[in-house]
Amino acid sequence: MATKKRGLGKGLNALIPDEPLYEPKPVEEAISTSAVAEIEIDKIEANPYQPRAVFDEQALLELAESIKQLGVIQPITVRKVGKDRYQLISGERRLRAAKMAGLKTIPAFVRSTDDNNMLLEALVENIQREDLNPIEIAISFKRLMEELNLTQEQLSKTTGKGRSTIANYLRLLNLPPEIQAGIRTEKITMAHAKAIAALPDKFSQIKAYYKVLAAGLSVKKTEELVKEMMNKQEDSKRKKRNELPEQYKLWRENLKRTLNTKVDLKLDKSGKGKLVINFENEDQLKKIIDFLQKNEQ
Repeated sequence: MATKKRGLGKGLNALIPDEPLYEPKPVEEAISTSAVAEIEIDKIEANPYQPRAVFDEQALLELAESIKQLGVIQPITVRKVGKDRYQLISGERRLRAAKMAGLKTIPAFVRSTDDNNMLLEALVENIQREDLNPIEIAISFKRLMEELNLTQEQLSKTTGKGRSTIANYLRLLNLPPEIQAGIRTEKITMAHAKAIAALPDKFSQIKAYYKVLAAGLSVKKTEELVKEMMNKQEDSKRKKRNELPEQYKLWRENLKRTLNTKVDLKLDKSGKGKLVINFENEDQLKKIIDFLQKNEQ
């Protein structure tokens, strides 16, 4: 666990960094150093080759709300296409959400040309630096894959990093922004985040994150927490799978009342099942048989 103890409370304010996540550079300096610049949103035009045409409106609203609270965690990437004009390369969802959040500027990596070799050299050199946090490294990996159309295997050969290492870094970018901010500001380590990322949904991940912060859990304790949460979720799913449909419950209850005895009804995935009717003595059994025979006719 990181030594910093800021933000162990449970409120959202505890997750907001005390300092900016980025130190924006002037555009030309950002281009030459692969640093982040702050670009005016109304000077960015859409990418004509954007493959995604439909965006989930609710997801955009949620991201916009997160941006209002935490800012833009992952910078977008743009290409300089003229004086004070830029074209989006990647990050349209973040750009749209930033507009919805009312931002006038957005952090962006800026490229001036189509020189892929220049970008490759800059980003690979960036990845080798020791002062980068895990999110910055993950973003560099993602940029290489998106902008140079590389697979994880190709990226592994290019950077000298193991494929599993790359996958672990990229997985961090799927975590909710709150957790990414926590990694950046060293509230949790990458090992904590890796454990939390095993949870199947963002609600569970955020819940685990708060628990880790509140209790100051070690990596091992975080892994145990995640395992416990996953087991509970699996038990809940299993109960749901084994639960009878409402119509079957109704039939079972009707039989119980009609026969005045305990009735058990089970159903498997294929639709096959078993009906068990209990009786306490021979007289009750005869009544049940009579009832069944009458309804058979």
